[in-house]
Amino acid sequence: MLEAAKHLLTPSKRSNVPPFIVMDVMAAAAQLESKGVHIVHMEVGQPAAPAPATAIAAARAALEHGRIGYTETLGIPSLRARIARHYAEAYGLALDAGRVVVTTGSSGGFVLAFLALFEPGDRVALANPGYPPYRHILSALGCEPVLIETSAETRWALSAKALIAAHRQKPLAGVVVASPANPTGTMMDADALARLIAVAEAEGIRVISDEIYHGLDYAFSAETAAKLSERALVINSFSKYFCMTGWRVGWMVVPQSMVRAVDRLQGNLAISVPTLAQVAAQAAFDGKAEMEAVKHGYEENRRILTEGLPKAGLEKFLPVDGAFYLYADISKFSDDSLDFAKRMLNEAHVAATPGIDFDPVNGHNFLRFCYAGAAADMREAVARIGAWLKR
Repeated sequence: MLEAAKHLLTPSKRSNVPPFIVMDVMAAAAQLESKGVHIVHMEVGQPAAPAPATAIAAARAALEHGRIGYTETLGIPSLRARIARHYAEAYGLALDAGRVVVTTGSSGGFVLAFLALFEPGDRVALANPGYPPYRHILSALGCEPVLIETSAETRWALSAKALIAAHRQKPLAGVVVASPANPTGTMMDADALARLIAVAEAEGIRVISDEIYHGLDYAFSAETAAKLSERALVINSFSKYFCMTGWRVGWMVVPQSMVRAVDRLQGNLAISVPTLAQVAAQAAFDGKAEMEAVKHGYEENRRILTEGLPKAGLEKFLPVDGAFYLYADISKFSDDSLDFAKRMLNEAHVAATPGIDFDPVNGHNFLRFCYAGAAADMREAVARIGAWLKR
């Protein structure tokens, strides 16, 4: 009887996924702050700027004048239409709004996409380093994440050649590609992305394109997979470019044949995305001038770090093409990024995320810095890190 009772309190095996370490760093930083320590936050991939004024005004008006009830499962029709219009404005793509699905952030989109596209046991390729919840969600759903190493040879992006090599070794059901990428900030140009999609689809490998950092591109313009293939599934969000992380609203562009499957899944898992967030998201598109000003701030922060960190001692980092991340090589100082990050937090009072969160193979040699804060914070961080490393 005692053994039976223990079983009732035991979590499922599928729940045994690694923690998202960046959240642990955030919690440790908060503990120090509660003691009066000033921390420069560069750990969480979150804009310091608020949502655009247009979004906040629309939400306020909805609270004052409207009933906040359920919406249609796939999203408010006017928001879906506005997202489709965005593709015409940003990419020159005429997109059927019927293929747009509003989700609870990109995170909700990944759960829906993986459930709609893959069966338990399916192997799904991911670039390494990469966003940890890709592999954690896949594992929880019974799929097998397959990490494919990237290198300077391909500018730290997943190549068609590497994908096919992994597929020949053992068949893949899908691949997740991200440009700009987290944690590296590197990007794939349109030709490289088109080659990857064409090769994958020719082999029957389903493509999911994470485009959450679109709009935050500095080296060259990002291309959407939706323009390159109607079979690719695209995931995006209002969290990064539109500075709406806590609103938890994103979207997917799905192949026409998948719309009903995603509709059924979302209806059962969430009913619908929070109404207030959807109303604000639609109005966010009218705040583009405000968001472009925020983006220019990121560009300045990028300059401060790329010029300042080498002087501070962190001389090697991956190409800083887009998003708001810099992925720095710390092997000159440590081969334990978790310990390095803890010491930097406790001694220099700068919070950053250890590379092992993003790369279980080589992440012990890297640290991710988020530069979505204020320029003054970036300068302070460079000064603190330099003083700490040169002690």
